[in-house]
Amino acid sequence: MKMGKMAAAVGSAVTLAVEPGEDAFRKLFRFYRQSRPGTADLGGVIDFSAAHAGRGAGPSAHKVVRSQLSVSSVSEHNAHRAGLQPVSKWQAYGLEGYPGFIFISNPFLPGYQWHWVKQCLKLYSQKPNVCNLDKHMTKEETQDLWEQSKEFLRYKDVNKRRPRSLLEKLRWVTLGYHYNWDTKKYSADHYTPFPSDLAFLSEQVATACGFQGFQAEAGILNYYHFDSTLGIHVDKSELDHSKPLLSFSFGQSAIFLLGGLKRDEAPTAMFMHSGDIMVMSGFSRLLNHAVPRVLPDLTGESLPRCLEAPLPAVLPTDAVVEPCSVEDWQVCASYLKTARVNVTVRQVLATDQNFPLEPVEEKKRDITTEGCCHLDDKNSQVKRARLNPDN
Repeated sequence: MKMGKMAAAVGSAVTLAVEPGEDAFRKLFRFYRQSRPGTADLGGVIDFSAAHAGRGAGPSAHKVVRSQLSVSSVSEHNAHRAGLQPVSKWQAYGLEGYPGFIFISNPFLPGYQWHWVKQCLKLYSQKPNVCNLDKHMTKEETQDLWEQSKEFLRYKDVNKRRPRSLLEKLRWVTLGYHYNWDTKKYSADHYTPFPSDLAFLSEQVATACGFQGFQAEAGILNYYHFDSTLGIHVDKSELDHSKPLLSFSFGQSAIFLLGGLKRDEAPTAMFMHSGDIMVMSGFSRLLNHAVPRVLPDLTGESLPRCLEAPLPAVLPTDAVVEPCSVEDWQVCASYLKTARVNVTVRQVLATDQNFPLEPVEEKKRDITTEGCCHLDDKNSQVKRARLNPDN
């Protein structure tokens, strides 16, 4: 099914006219960037959590279809080890016109998101992983962003204007094969060990979606605030496009736009809530997509309700999930009141594939000094002036 190019319906009360050849994606990106929560502006955004609750998914619900998962491929024990419900209980959806796209509505067990949020803020932000702050600070200054920020965050007043802590200035972190924002490439000589817990989680999700043998080799963590956006782009730097791209969301909700192969095709808008997982494979693997807006939790609470339940005191003996102290969660909760974290995990190389040889001058480029932020917001220290937002 091909999406219409002449007009794009973005809500029950809003229709934006699009001329032939016009950048329909950019037009809708700007519309949602300036949209007003609580009005008809968001009436056409698909809400998969509403479909899960039996309330439909909004005016575009006719596009929503159920996705079949490989239930028997992941044992309940392995799912539990990663903090996930049994695959048989997952609510997975697809969209007509987007083959290969799977949306899993928060399959995490109650409390288990705490671990993944803590890892994103406390562990994955540490050296030797690479982050946007490396361009402006020494390795010693960015050695432990959590320790430098935790007291500041525990006692912050969200209504009081003050300088942001280092953790709040974090915009992106790269894991495994470190993505070079300038060359838009990965390389063998810019690699640090990929976190084993995140690799296990990713492999269980990929297997449940039919991708046996998926290997988590690279990760990009984006840290959003209410003024953050993610520009229109295509993730095509991985050498093997037959493997899926996995996306995990935690914290405040956001609007995600999934478009076509060209920018004149109007995108479909959907909410991403805390705990939601998206899998892009096949045809959908190389489609334009973007995040024009981060929104407060739609229930009106300061934190999404799914984050209220604590991590269980007793965990499986071989769980990859670790306990989270009350003090650590206070820091995480304070941060997430005005932020969200998105983790994308990719397999870069096909089995037995190697990186192509690069010219000598190419290999000398230093990712830590030349990196440029993929995420943009009004207060970011690292702007994307030198980076074409359309990869």
